[in-house]
Amino acid sequence: MGDCSTGALVPSVKSEPPPSSDEISEVAPPLPPPLLLPPPPPPERTVVKTEVAELDKDFLCPICMQIIKDAFLTACGHSYCYMCIVTHLQNKNDCPSCGNYLTTKQLFPNFLLNKLMMKTSAHQVAKTATPCEQLRQALQKGCEVSVKELDSLLYLLVEKKRKMEQEEAETNMQILLDFLHCLRKEKLEELNEIQTDLQYIKEDINAVERHRIELYRARERYSVKLRMLVDDPTATKACTSLMDKRNSGIFSGVPSLEGQCQMGLGNSLNRTADAKALVSSQILQKKDVYSGLDSQHAGQSGVTVARKRQVHAQFNDLQECYLQKRRHWARQSHKQEERDTREGYHAGLEDFKSVLSTFTRYSRLRVIAELRHGDLFHPANIVSSIEFDRDDELFATAGVSRRIKVFEYSSVVNEPENVQCPIVEMTTRSKLSCLSWNKYTKSHIASSDYDGIVTVWDVTTRESVMEYEEHEKRAWSVDFSRTEPSMLVSGSDDCKVKIWCTKQEASVLNIDMKANICSVKYNPGSSIFVAVGSADHQIHYFDLRNVSQPLYIFSGHRKAVSYVKFLSNNELASASTDSTLRLWDVKENLPLRTFRGHMNEKNFVGLTVNSEYIACGSETNEVFVYHKAISKPAAWHRFGSSDLDDTDADAGSYFISAVCWKSDSPTMLTANSQGTIKVLALAT
Repeated sequence: MGDCSTGALVPSVKSEPPPSSDEISEVAPPLPPPLLLPPPPPPERTVVKTEVAELDKDFLCPICMQIIKDAFLTACGHSYCYMCIVTHLQNKNDCPSCGNYLTTKQLFPNFLLNKLMMKTSAHQVAKTATPCEQLRQALQKGCEVSVKELDSLLYLLVEKKRKMEQEEAETNMQILLDFLHCLRKEKLEELNEIQTDLQYIKEDINAVERHRIELYRARERYSVKLRMLVDDPTATKACTSLMDKRNSGIFSGVPSLEGQCQMGLGNSLNRTADAKALVSSQILQKKDVYSGLDSQHAGQSGVTVARKRQVHAQFNDLQECYLQKRRHWARQSHKQEERDTREGYHAGLEDFKSVLSTFTRYSRLRVIAELRHGDLFHPANIVSSIEFDRDDELFATAGVSRRIKVFEYSSVVNEPENVQCPIVEMTTRSKLSCLSWNKYTKSHIASSDYDGIVTVWDVTTRESVMEYEEHEKRAWSVDFSRTEPSMLVSGSDDCKVKIWCTKQEASVLNIDMKANICSVKYNPGSSIFVAVGSADHQIHYFDLRNVSQPLYIFSGHRKAVSYVKFLSNNELASASTDSTLRLWDVKENLPLRTFRGHMNEKNFVGLTVNSEYIACGSETNEVFVYHKAISKPAAWHRFGSSDLDDTDADAGSYFISAVCWKSDSPTMLTANSQGTIKVLALAT
């Protein structure tokens, strides 16, 4: 019972009494052959090791506990390093080992110990040396070796070298073979991908050619009908009579009679027009695509030429966009078994056609209007925020001047610069960092300031409706929810995100973070999702129903994230002081694109988005506009030297400080650190 209660033990060697003869006879299986067990170490070698270990301890200086160097013997018989014992005797006159009285005159060189130390050191070096080093040392010391032994040794060395070279060559060949196999596999995958892409391009060329021929045929048919109508005097007279009757308003049945006239004429002309159009389309079909386009549009307009030039300038990005969309929709088509859209295009081609059309539609920014934000009494002119109201009829500006100014957009655009004045002006106690209009209550606007105060204003009464003072440091950003008009969010340098309700005086929810908050934004489709741009180089996407941790964290920026803005419910744009913009998919938790071209290393330069375009400022005093599918700028505008005071010698230090799109429009508001506000519009 006792044996059964104990666990398995590690085997160990024990000294046991010799078994009796009866016990020997009862032993069942014999022990394994002794050759199968590892031989015990020779006792002589163990003794030598023990002696060396003890000898090593005797070689230690009792003061420094290191191997004795330059050994000296005391009168009492103890050995020390010379420097150790001399240093000790400068403080005390006794032996460190036995305590007897001792002076420097009672120290004597220990020649025997020094000689023994040298031999021991040489032995240690020889013991730790490699075989090659030992052989070299033996030969250098003049060890006698016969010619026959040298020949044998040389033969062994040559064979060893040949074997090592062969093994190294085999290893190199194996590595090279593995590399070539991997390269072949990678190139085959690239070839398959290129062949697939070429098939996509071939299909799309055929689809575009078919559609182009249909358009050409329809245009020819209408042209033939129009010429035949002009050449037929009866038809012209009938149509003229109907038009006169319709204009004079003699009877109410004009539309039906006009339709009858067109049907009668159409029946007589359709066959001829269709035949001529068919012949024209067949001729066009035989032509090369580009030669056909050139012959059809021999005198292309300057706009078309400019759009083609823009395509060639951004060809690589457009190519990447086309292939990305085509591959994506091809995968979707295989899943859904739907290959063609309503117009006969593949869905990927239709998607890219929309991108190409919107991207090449504009190539520059033109100035519509301009005004100065500053005044004589407030020389600080930096505009930190500029925002349109709910209906795009008013826009508000705020900045370091401690004033919120509200302008009427139509008057700014239509009236001269020298007569433009704000229709409302509200004074604050501190410098302002951000504005946000309420999307339902037209007269309400929220502001955040450098004292950490979040204020909701009524523009009509020019007074504050609510003031929230819970932030302990500068509040950088504030935003009203689109779906819940009473809710707003703010972020501050105190590393806190706070959710407010205009019906309560205290914050509704608090999110503690580890870094300063630079920007906050509600998802436009929901009041429970909030994006937070932080100084930790990341965007934190929260579900307000559980704020213990972010729903997603988007990483990629190398510096602080200064702005976050939503293009749609699923697309989020971010700006950073690493001079990049990034586009994210908040539904799939994926990075989509990185935009480069502007410069932003230290200042808040503004960020604004619409459904297709992203715009931001630059520390070069320029405004840049990006199409969301292309990583390079589509258009830009520089605030020229004429915008600046002639007396200011440091004009190069100015930067764009705020931007804002007008809803569903190619028009945007821009402002710079000099206080100049421009209304810009995308143009061809």
